[in-house]
Amino acid sequence: MDDDRPDVLLTGLLFYDLVLTGLGKPPTPGEEIWTAGMGCGPGGIANLAVAASRLGLRTSLATVFGDDFYGAYCQEVLAGQEGVDLSLSQVADGWHTPVTVALADGDDRALVTHGQEPPYSQDTLMGDPPEARTALVHLEAEPRAWLSKAAANGTHIYADVGWDPTQEWSKDLLDQLALCHAFLPNEGEAMAYTRTDSAFAALGTLSELVPVAVVTRGGDGAIAVDQVTGEYADVPALPVDVLDATGAGDVFGASFVAASLGGWPLEERLRFAVLAAGLSVRHHGGALAAPGWYGVDRWWRSLTDPGLRKAYGFLADRLPADVGPPVRHAPVTPPRPH
Repeated sequence: MDDDRPDVLLTGLLFYDLVLTGLGKPPTPGEEIWTAGMGCGPGGIANLAVAASRLGLRTSLATVFGDDFYGAYCQEVLAGQEGVDLSLSQVADGWHTPVTVALADGDDRALVTHGQEPPYSQDTLMGDPPEARTALVHLEAEPRAWLSKAAANGTHIYADVGWDPTQEWSKDLLDQLALCHAFLPNEGEAMAYTRTDSAFAALGTLSELVPVAVVTRGGDGAIAVDQVTGEYADVPALPVDVLDATGAGDVFGASFVAASLGGWPLEERLRFAVLAAGLSVRHHGGALAAPGWYGVDRWWRSLTDPGLRKAYGFLADRLPADVGPPVRHAPVTPPRPH
């Protein structure tokens, strides 16, 4: 029987991102700095949506667009260019699409955002969520009602979490892992929420709370435990020149889901996610940095390092016969309105 459910269900806040790279140093008050690079495009929840869709996953996004140029542009990119299903999304009259200016320099970046809370909540957009194979969600202190509904109808929840500006790192948030199939925090978040002093200790604690626990470690790669299969994996990061790390965590999550839906062994899932995230930081951030199958295929075909050829040899059997057209990266300026 054909499974016509969405592969990935997403909801969250969308931004129009303007990313400036190559600053050399942060600006000081009254100073003007000319940058070496610039890119623009959808950001926020769009990062996950594009990364998933470019890997061939049927992706359904529930978000809010403003009735302005930025909202119309992001809709066209997501639906028209990237094939994301926006039937659960809304356009809000008189509401401004949030805009973020990112000043990116290597692994670090500063963000300035203009925007207001959207007029529709996640629970309003989702209602009774459609059945989906997976949902990628960002856990927050206040649980979302749609999450338990999605878990109850068989959707596998893959969750991450953000930095806690209150520095309280409430352990109550981890109660939501009872709804989740997988949890993918970075090592700082993982250690803070589990009250541990190493990524490995944090992974051990999290593996008792959720079937699949992953801890990302930046330049040190990623570690994971799959209690369903009994697997453990520890993979290194790839040596890459970082242009802009914005959205790399989202690419990692979407890629891990794609490999999981393919039934890959844990080490392959983790290596693939590390690879996709590593490829994404070589381009201007936001949604359009995601490499998709095309970018992964190009990397594999050009690879000469014997160690990496061996470590990633599984790609020879995993890459689809049709990797699709070249992906479109962030334009340096938005198109002129018609």
